[in-house]
Amino acid sequence: MKHLLLLKILIISFSVFGNSSSQIIKGISVKSLNQTDLSTSDNYTLITNSNGGGTYFLDEENTFLVDCHFLSAKPYQEVFFIINNDTLKYNSLTPFLITNIKKVEYDLQVVLLNGNEKVNSAKMSLHLIDSAPLIKNDAVVLGLLILILGAIFYSESLAGFQRFYKIVPGLLLCYFIPAIFNSLNIISGEYSRLYFVASRYLLPASLVLLCLSIDLKGIAKLGWRALVMFFTGTVGIIIGGPIALLIIASIAPSVLGADASEVWRGLATVAGSWIGGGANQTAMKEIFETPNDIFSKMVVVDVIVANVWMAVLLYGTGISKKIDQKLKADSSAIDELKNKMETLAKKIAKIPTTTDLMIICAIGLGGTGLAHFGADIIAPLLKGSKDFLSSIGLSSLTSGFFWLIVLATAIGVLFSFTKLRQYDGAGASKIGSLFLYVLVATIGTHMDIFAVAESPGLFLIGFIWMSIHAILMLIVAKLIKAPFFFVAVGSQANVGGAASAPVVASAFSPSLAPVGVLLAVMGYAVGTGGAWLCAVLMQAIKVTG
Repeated sequence: MKHLLLLKILIISFSVFGNSSSQIIKGISVKSLNQTDLSTSDNYTLITNSNGGGTYFLDEENTFLVDCHFLSAKPYQEVFFIINNDTLKYNSLTPFLITNIKKVEYDLQVVLLNGNEKVNSAKMSLHLIDSAPLIKNDAVVLGLLILILGAIFYSESLAGFQRFYKIVPGLLLCYFIPAIFNSLNIISGEYSRLYFVASRYLLPASLVLLCLSIDLKGIAKLGWRALVMFFTGTVGIIIGGPIALLIIASIAPSVLGADASEVWRGLATVAGSWIGGGANQTAMKEIFETPNDIFSKMVVVDVIVANVWMAVLLYGTGISKKIDQKLKADSSAIDELKNKMETLAKKIAKIPTTTDLMIICAIGLGGTGLAHFGADIIAPLLKGSKDFLSSIGLSSLTSGFFWLIVLATAIGVLFSFTKLRQYDGAGASKIGSLFLYVLVATIGTHMDIFAVAESPGLFLIGFIWMSIHAILMLIVAKLIKAPFFFVAVGSQANVGGAASAPVVASAFSPSLAPVGVLLAVMGYAVGTGGAWLCAVLMQAIKVTG
């Protein structure tokens, strides 16, 4: 009960007693309404515990009514309405009208106290998007994305486009064209659930199928250069953030805005994402108590800068031989593995029957189901040790997505030692690659080309940060004569994680996709520790807005 007493002490300055009262929180107006007020109120969107909030477009709905009257079934004395940790106090439970709301994630909570005892509560959330896209129906969006992919692949087969695709890889267009549609608000990656479906269902299925013909000995022969380039990428992220922040703080601190002194807290979450993924990003937010308004901006910086860098890497795959020549790189091990896998594929190739295709789908999607089943058991068990795992830098082990990727990869490798391996000749890796291309298209729907104009200072830090990471990787690659494949996959294993590292690897050859997965898993392991060190270094930099 001590924490409830502390809550009451902390919020006394925010107290508002009586119905029909209003309060402003960070520009948002909150008003408690009685029945008379409610009957004469303007149009609003009703939010209750039953619908739990939702996703809304501000050009369609910008006034919300939170109604939790059902909580009053138990006796209570005080009501606390909490928005993103800002608290209002009332003496009775009436609907709360929220106006002047902005584009940001809102966590809403209503808590009823009877003395020092919490007798009831409800949690809701609002995900707000500025404007509604032209196409909201995910079935239509999926059809559009598949048409885009089909047009790209068809044009690649035409003689008139051969010169164009020697310069611009088709995989880059699979990513960039959906990004244009999203930027023009024809579709909305924020609103669509397609990326979630692709990353949770198609990605693990792809990993199972691509690992079906894995050559572990061949991957082992890739040698130490792969590890060196991966850890170089990690170091580039750790030192790149502080250097970028120091540069901007020295030459143009005003572009960081009024919350300049708190920017490092937000950048810490970007470091977590770029080294270890979403779980580590969340860990950094909690560890350094990043304010929600800063965190929402950093999510945009994270997505845009990382996606632009991914586009650069995909472009680089198309000219990798030229880059290797300049790096004087030894790509013999990679070429040997690719040639070996291509020779094996030709040897066991066959025209697939309907039975073959059905079995391939059973392998991929059945393996995905098994991976989800295992992840749903392991992750909750480890969440009981969340504090301990966080203290040793392994908070990612509590992530269901982490275990999904690990288990899908392990299942694919396990299948490769069985007779199921022969189904690669019937097209298992081709279907796995198809799933990856759909994933790439959905990743593209999350990039807004015009978002840079919203927070130019933060994006400038992001691009300088990524440039330092890239320059360091190229310098080390030159020194150790590492091929561009190791640069691209080592970088993406850090910045993009398991969702996109195999995409970049498969752009060189589908047989190399498992290399991206294995390195990305290492990123999960070092993510929290590396991001924490990066944040501490950024915290030491004095910034005044």
